[in-house]
Amino acid sequence: MIDTKNLSGDMFGGITAAVVALPLALAFGVQSGMGAIAGLYGAIALGILAAMFGGTRTQISGPTGPMAVVAAAIIAGEIAIYGSLEAAIGTIVATFVLAGIFQILMGLVGIGQYIRYMPYPVISGFMSGIGLIIIFQQIFPFFGMQSPPAIIDIFGSIGEVGSGMNMQAVLLSLATIATIYLFPKVTKKVPSTLVALIGLTIVAVATGLNVPNIGDIPRGLPEVHLNTLLSMDWHHPMVMVIPALTLAALGAIDSLLTSVVADNKTKTKHDSNRELIGQGIGNIGAGLIGGLPGAGATMRTVVNIDAGGRTKLSGVIHGLGLLLVLLGASEYASLIPLPVLAGILITVGLGIIDYKGLKHITDVPRSEAVIMVIVLVLTVFVDLLQAVAVGMVMASVLFMKKMGDVAEERAHSRPMDESSGELLEGEGSDRGQIYVQTFKGPIFFGFTSYFSQIISELPKVRAVVLRMEDVPYIDQSGMYAIEDAVLDLEKRGIEVFITGIQKQPQDMLRRIKLIPEVIEEESLFQDFETFKRFVSIARNVKG
Repeated sequence: MIDTKNLSGDMFGGITAAVVALPLALAFGVQSGMGAIAGLYGAIALGILAAMFGGTRTQISGPTGPMAVVAAAIIAGEIAIYGSLEAAIGTIVATFVLAGIFQILMGLVGIGQYIRYMPYPVISGFMSGIGLIIIFQQIFPFFGMQSPPAIIDIFGSIGEVGSGMNMQAVLLSLATIATIYLFPKVTKKVPSTLVALIGLTIVAVATGLNVPNIGDIPRGLPEVHLNTLLSMDWHHPMVMVIPALTLAALGAIDSLLTSVVADNKTKTKHDSNRELIGQGIGNIGAGLIGGLPGAGATMRTVVNIDAGGRTKLSGVIHGLGLLLVLLGASEYASLIPLPVLAGILITVGLGIIDYKGLKHITDVPRSEAVIMVIVLVLTVFVDLLQAVAVGMVMASVLFMKKMGDVAEERAHSRPMDESSGELLEGEGSDRGQIYVQTFKGPIFFGFTSYFSQIISELPKVRAVVLRMEDVPYIDQSGMYAIEDAVLDLEKRGIEVFITGIQKQPQDMLRRIKLIPEVIEEESLFQDFETFKRFVSIARNVKG
């Protein structure tokens, strides 16, 4: 049942999200090799179905950078086997539909809850790798040329750019990038991506620029490829199963990370498994009408929330808005220059790169930096799912080693019968507007989502004390979880104190300058008893 209590906010949020989604859907469609219309079909089907059946009230779904990269690789591989897009369309559609089925199964068996166990170095390396892939794939379109399909081939053919570049295309691409970054300084009420798309298309058409365009886009409702599925050869299902699993796993990660962002912005709680089911239904619908698969889109979701969207109706309105564009404006969309889409996608790629992780690469433990770099390289040059798998195995082995080292240290200093790796909620209480939260065991990638949930659900207090006497170790995921939590509390005017912090966690927080730039030295106490004496003295002085 769709809630209409926030009708005006949902309508404005959905329409705004549709405006932002349009140029991205067209760009991802072109990048995939199936054409701009495939991106639009995918955005419509996912936008409506995932919103209706998903578990995140404000989620906006559609083709995303990571999903478009994987889909493009699958499409290129199938075309290489069958010789043309028309001959390969049955296998491509079946792969996309199968990916949706896998996502539904993931939701039914409860896999959604395990997204919290993704270590930060793996996510960071993976997302930065995706961003670089998108940028590399737009090098040739940026210069007005057709791009080779594989990253290796792009680097191998880079010498051809000098002789084949189209300066008009280069200027158009540069103008697109400049518009996207500079127009928000004029106003943020109109999405700069849409301004670049429409404005520079008008310029290109009016001045007769000699640059490649999107070309013909079908008008009207899409064809349902059900007969194509029923009539195709199913003798070699593994050709579809492995790519479909890759899409399903990536779509799950992409969507649930966006759901966490939506929760933080709206102070709500999504249903991970229901979200996977909704995404699966959406991807089945997208595949059946020849659209690209997709996932929850972070930027579009944030735009929806900021514009007033608060219920599932906003996602449905976003999809319906794109449907109206399909029915009434496809002939104009065919005039969009490919260099404009290249400029848009380059900014998308730049936005996906995890600059925070790269910035601190020399500050985090060397082992975690190595994991991030390996995942990044494997993502760009080998395979996305293999990159994540290798990163997860390395992070797990690293964590087991760290915990073994901690156990050895504790064996020499204290009995080994204390609890480890869990939150002791008994200390959490509002004590005269001071909330005390005690942690026992390491704060690592498997605990960070729960930690973030604890902070987001804090009662209205004046100060928060993080008791860390029994936290022997934090990893990069834990470091950023603490940073995000402290910055959020500071924004809410809540002072943060830390008691009993051990050397390794303190060194990590000092490396990113959380101590002393956010948490001042005066807010650190040797133990909780010292802090209590400080509070007692402060109250006596105040009294």
